[in-house]
Amino acid sequence: MGWVRRVVVVGFLIWTPSLLSFDLGGLDPLKITDILVKGVKSFGDVPEDKEIQIGKDLSAGLLGATPLVDDAVAQNYVNQIGRWLAFQTERPDLPWTFAVIDTDTVNAFAAPGGYVFVTRGLFLMLRNEAELAGVIGHEISHVLRRHHLVALEKQLRASLATDMAGMLVEYDSEMVDALVGAGMQLYGKGLDRDDELEADRMGVVVAARSGYDAYGLPAMLMTLHSRSENDQNLTFLFSTHPPTVDRLEQLDQEMQGRMDQYSGAAGQTKRFQEIQERLRSDG
Repeated sequence: MGWVRRVVVVGFLIWTPSLLSFDLGGLDPLKITDILVKGVKSFGDVPEDKEIQIGKDLSAGLLGATPLVDDAVAQNYVNQIGRWLAFQTERPDLPWTFAVIDTDTVNAFAAPGGYVFVTRGLFLMLRNEAELAGVIGHEISHVLRRHHLVALEKQLRASLATDMAGMLVEYDSEMVDALVGAGMQLYGKGLDRDDELEADRMGVVVAARSGYDAYGLPAMLMTLHSRSENDQNLTFLFSTHPPTVDRLEQLDQEMQGRMDQYSGAAGQTKRFQEIQERLRSDG
């Protein structure tokens, strides 16, 4: 462990002010030194129970200013769809939780451990259940690939001005708090372009594997593309995702001819329209 301690100390001697710009869960930035050098596990291998705790705490923070839609029927519907999709993946046993947030902003996001949220504004923009499945499949894919946890690793590595690839980290309560604090800022700037494009590709597969029209997500992206980038309800989504035309081009390359067999499955459904009407009334 001696070399790890030396690496961390050197990292902090040349540590830049960027670390001070992070909200590390209320921790003194200098205390991160002690947290990082205790290590028992590699940084890239967050234990699943800690992943779930990080996601739960991040979700609580993200939802602090925006309540869920107060409609049990709508929330149950989204959970039914989401859990069916999640059960077709390699991580069916996560405590998957899906919900609709009460805001006109058009967006969806996920947190580690199986937490997925869709805004009322996005739900009302969709045209059918297949598009909803594509959106949720995209967010599920972020969880499957642990995109947010990997991004946090990169963020902390850059902040420490050192390579953490071989560093050992213990995921005690202090480290979880530090990751949650850094994670709150991550949602403000978004994930890397490659992560978003991978989630698009995987989201199509998750939806198709679950019996939905594989073209649901591309159809939703076409709707986004037709909407003005000056629409205030879309500003945040456009700022945290690759250009919609790039996402469509990538999916077009991946899907040519290979998903046609799924086209038309579970497209427009009466129950989707009924929930959409409830959400319009709730708004």
